[in-house]
Amino acid sequence: MRLKFVVCKVMQREAYLCASRSENIVDLVLMPQGLHDRPDVLRAEVQKELEKTCDGSGKPYDAILLGYCLCSNGICGLKCDVPVVVARGHDCMTLLLGSRDTYQSYFDTHKGIYWYSVGWIEHCNDLMPGKERYEKKLAEYTEKYGGDNAQYLMEMEETWIKEYQRAVFIDWGLPGAEKAKAYTKACAEHLNWEYDEITGDASLMQRLVDGNWDGGDFLVVRPGHTICDDLTGKGIIKEELL
Repeated sequence: MRLKFVVCKVMQREAYLCASRSENIVDLVLMPQGLHDRPDVLRAEVQKELEKTCDGSGKPYDAILLGYCLCSNGICGLKCDVPVVVARGHDCMTLLLGSRDTYQSYFDTHKGIYWYSVGWIEHCNDLMPGKERYEKKLAEYTEKYGGDNAQYLMEMEETWIKEYQRAVFIDWGLPGAEKAKAYTKACAEHLNWEYDEITGDASLMQRLVDGNWDGGDFLVVRPGHTICDDLTGKGIIKEELL
């Protein structure tokens, strides 16, 4: 099959690894990090890629794969003239962990989880909770508003960090993993969080690019249909007739 894989840049290493092992022709399109923070923007940008249903030579794709999950309803409303395939999950960590059951099991038994991975650290280290982010923001605020105001702004801005208790590194054994683990440990120490590692699982993403979409782990959205959230909670997402 000839497939296009639209995926967030923070998962490019994992996506290229799985694509390289697939017998299918898989063209990757990397999307900017941070779109999930603005679901309407994510939807608009991904929709543009769905409208490009042929490759550079003019050959049509058999399907377009999404490296996103529900992502704050950011994929709801997407439509395409060729099938669109997406893993059933609330966010992309499902793809890194290998199944929604693994994700849910860890989530149910651990509180206040903030996920780290090689890709997230490589592309977003100034956004990840930790010493580097704190010092960068503090310097910016100090320059703009003075020392006292900067301290106050940092206290207000970082109240959300109190909701988390644990820095969890998802390990796919990728190059740079040991350095990324050390970074995550340093972040946890700075924040007085617990540190944990969980072994990543490539099987779900591999099945996505291999075209093995049976078994209920994927939603295959047919032309003439769109994606919407499954309010029953059973499938997380479903297709709906346009």
